Amino acid sequence: MSATKKMIQDNYKMMLLRDHLREEIKEAGFSHFDIQKQPTGTRVSLYVVRPGVVIGRKGAVIRALTEELESKFDYKSPQIRVEEIVKPELSPSVMCNRMASLIERGTAFRRATMWTLRQVMEAGAMGIQITVSGKLRGDRSSFEKHTEGILPRAGHHAKIVVDEDIAHVKTPMGLIGIRIRIAHKDKVKPEFLLTGQNIDAAQDIKHKDKPSARTESELIQQEVKKIKEEDDAEGVLK
Repeated sequence: MSATKKMIQDNYKMMLLRDHLREEIKEAGFSHFDIQKQPTGTRVSLYVVRPGVVIGRKGAVIRALTEELESKFDYKSPQIRVEEIVKPELSPSVMCNRMASLIERGTAFRRATMWTLRQVMEAGAMGIQITVSGKLRGDRSSFEKHTEGILPRAGHHAKIVVDEDIAHVKTPMGLIGIRIRIAHKDKVKPEFLLTGQNIDAAQDIKHKDKPSARTESELIQQEVKKIKEEDDAEGVLK
């Protein structure tokens, strides 16, 4: 097998594995994974919001994942390591899944977009861009793009500073695509800082209290409830 064919095959396998993990450990808040080939086997690092969900009771879930990696994806002697994400709001993959879940539960796509924008910026992001496309209001496909903060869009710095991910959600109107791009302050270069901005104050971001939800579904239920409460409060004020 040539080097080009092997690279294409490896990338295709990684794509299938990513989709599989995204569905299997969705409740854990899956973000991304890394694979390192070692003499003793293959080390797979999973980055999630709730490591306990991936491990499972008495390690049942992580054992099942290990067997699937070996049987379905042909990884020799896989060893899974679970890492916790400190700030899930700064992970495009996690926020894509959460926004998709909000839309699935009946939240208007624009309301879900504004809610996600606010959560990401409050977590300390330098900037965010959310693009929603598909059949948003009728039979004709359209798209909306919402941006807040500073977001490098091209060049070398954009590759370093910006992370992005894409998710899809099925609605009665059809399929909707969600693309989230997040610029991180900890990777920022001096030329992207605002004029007169206090760097020390910008980097001093207070960590939020961890939510009481045990799974992503419980967290989405809490967020839907908060969104409805805010909408009701705004309706009373009007």
